[in-house]
Amino acid sequence: MVTAETAVVLPVLLLVLAGAVAAITVVGAQLRCVDAAREAARAAARGEEPAAVTAWAGRAGPPGVRTEVATTGDEVLVTVSAEIAPLGPLPWRVTVSARAVAGQEPGGPSG
Repeated sequence: MVTAETAVVLPVLLLVLAGAVAAITVVGAQLRCVDAAREAARAAARGEEPAAVTAWAGRAGPPGVRTEVATTGDEVLVTVSAEIAPLGPLPWRVTVSARAVAGQEPGGPSG
C-alpha cells in the first residue's frame, strides 16, 4: 500500500520541486536586473559613454542582458531585460526586466 502511494505522490513532489526551483531562478534573475538597471542608470547619470553603461549592466545583470538608455531632460531612464531558462535545458523561457531612473549629475553631458 505504501509503495503505491509513494508511486503516485513522487511525481507530484518532483513537479512541486521543479516549480520552486523555477520560481527562485526567476526571482533571482529579476533582482539581478534591478541591480543592473540601478548601476547602469548611475553610470549614465555620471556621463559615462554608452558602451560603459552597457558594460556596467552586463556585469551586474544575468547572462544575455539587453540594455536600453533614454535621456529625457535632466533624467536618464535605463531599461534592462534578459531572457532566462528557469528550468535549464527545458524549452521554457521567461523574460525579466527592470527600469531605473537617475538624475543627470551636474557637469555631466547635459548639465
